[in-house]
Amino acid sequence: MRVVRLVGNITLWLLAAVGVLSILLWGATRLGYVQPLVVISGSMEPGIMTGDLLLDVRTPTQDVEVGEVAAIFNPVTQNLVSHRVISIEKTGDSAWDIQMKGDANNSPDGGVYEVGPYVWQPVAQVSGGGRVIASVARPSVAIPLGITILALIGLSTLPRPEDHDDDSTPAPALEDAVAR
Repeated sequence: MRVVRLVGNITLWLLAAVGVLSILLWGATRLGYVQPLVVISGSMEPGIMTGDLLLDVRTPTQDVEVGEVAAIFNPVTQNLVSHRVISIEKTGDSAWDIQMKGDANNSPDGGVYEVGPYVWQPVAQVSGGGRVIASVARPSVAIPLGITILALIGLSTLPRPEDHDDDSTPAPALEDAVAR
């Protein structure tokens, strides 16, 4: 029982840490400071693999250089596309034309991306992190995992045998209770 309680306590603390980090990441995402991205294609392999998780930050477009990776909204696919910048040209006060190409692609992306003063650029990459998030988000995994976690947390809250006071008065015997 001690092992189960220990596993439950460790799980509880790990979940608390993951919960706090998730809330902070959610808040930073809502405020526009970061953008987590799951890589869904192999266009940037081998450097950025399908299933990786990228953590992007807003970067002033004027600071972006040819050869860097940027994530720019593609109106055709309705997704952010993370590719390497192959050309960048200022077209107005806060307007830029950027052409990009995936490292594994033979040709540049079709057309030029028209962007404003900011683009997203990756600052962290978690190998396979996107696959983990996608797997855990599936109901067939999330529901049993949630039940298991709740059970472990519940078991970790059970009183320990050593927490009981050994000097307490024992409960009356059954025959004493019936005789009354």
